[in-house]
Amino acid sequence: MEDVSLDLIKKYNVQGPRYTSYPTAVQFQEANEDDIVSLHQYLVERNADPHPISLYFHIPFCFSLCWYCGCTKVITKDQDRGDLYLDYLEKEMDQVAEMLHTDSEVVQIHFGGGTPTFLKPDQLQRLGKAIHSRFNLTDQTEFGVEIDPRKCTQEHIQTLADIGCNRASLGVQDTNEKVQKAIHRIQPFEQTQQVTKWLRESGINSINFDLIYGLPLQTLKTFRKTMDDVISLVPDRLAVYSYAHIPSMMPAQKLLNEEDMPSTDEKLSMLQLSISYLTDNGYRFIGMDHFSREDEELSQAMDDGTLQRNFQGYSTLAGADLYAFGMSGISNVGNYYWQNTKELGDYYNLLDNNESPVAKVLQLCKDDRLRHHVIMRIMCKMGLSFNEIEEKWGIVFEDYFSSSLERLSELQADGFVEVSNNKITITERGRLFLRNVAMCFDKYLNRKKSARSFSKTV
Repeated sequence: MEDVSLDLIKKYNVQGPRYTSYPTAVQFQEANEDDIVSLHQYLVERNADPHPISLYFHIPFCFSLCWYCGCTKVITKDQDRGDLYLDYLEKEMDQVAEMLHTDSEVVQIHFGGGTPTFLKPDQLQRLGKAIHSRFNLTDQTEFGVEIDPRKCTQEHIQTLADIGCNRASLGVQDTNEKVQKAIHRIQPFEQTQQVTKWLRESGINSINFDLIYGLPLQTLKTFRKTMDDVISLVPDRLAVYSYAHIPSMMPAQKLLNEEDMPSTDEKLSMLQLSISYLTDNGYRFIGMDHFSREDEELSQAMDDGTLQRNFQGYSTLAGADLYAFGMSGISNVGNYYWQNTKELGDYYNLLDNNESPVAKVLQLCKDDRLRHHVIMRIMCKMGLSFNEIEEKWGIVFEDYFSSSLERLSELQADGFVEVSNNKITITERGRLFLRNVAMCFDKYLNRKKSARSFSKTV
């Protein structure tokens, strides 16, 4: 990838959405009874025909608090709480399964959290059986799970393989002991190494590692060592995230020592290092913070134009109806987004009353759907054709998006996009600034003229 100066990175390192959806979750509205009824009617009508299905299961429990984390979680050491939670996941699954067309096939499953491997092996077995008994899985179903190597046994891994899991994402963050102590997450590299070995022995061969740069006590030297460590295990994918310090929204982050955090220059140097290091070691920079081996599916999807983006990041599967289960889960089916309640007690109470656990809903208008189409073209296909948009949506692109194109001109001047021949094309160096390009087309962001709810874009 062509080098980008620190000055340019600083210029565009502003707050903005990650665009795992558009509109973003900030736009979701508190759901009333009429909203729930309308949503249910829409889903019943949509499922008169079969559709490919994606299932997400949020397992909120963690044994301990990682101080950098902004996920929706419940800290507890009582694994028996998993049994009660599974009772309610099964109730919610029943609500959804009865609406689905009998021929709808599950193309993707993801266990997220929290810590899915908080569940004991027998609890994971129970969850797997509950899914298989209610939904149509196939031999081609992509089945991923997030794993905390600190709390994962070989029995966990074998159980995951037994229920059909074929992908795993391991939280690593950093392998330096001092950094781990500073973020309250002690994870000797040997644990990551051991779990990776168990995964491959069980036949789960698609492996991703998550890393974070910008954490307290990190330096360019220590972060390079972290990358040396993880590359030695030859993962298929890596996600290298920028640490977002937003203690006003994520109270646990107040426990971190801000004085120990890298300077802006140091942090951005880590970003530059990660891109150059990984691309020199056989990984392709997919965009934003994702890297994939050149022979891996994510790279192939980028080449053949089938790369997609959802709430778990980049994906190879397009067009599936996403149903999320568990507290805080976000679903996306057709013209609707909805999110479950973030409070565990409320989640249980609503399901006890045979009610939907939905707390927020957003029905997309035509402009939302159009801008979603444009933004996902930018994020996943690295550009778009005016003609394709015009034919699909019945607009004149340059008229409809005149103000967006004006905002885009500065990114064009800095060499991140090319606008010519009725096309927008993201340049190689522009892959780092996909969020900034997409922000030019975000109606809600430009209306508010503020992005205080979001992390920095780089």
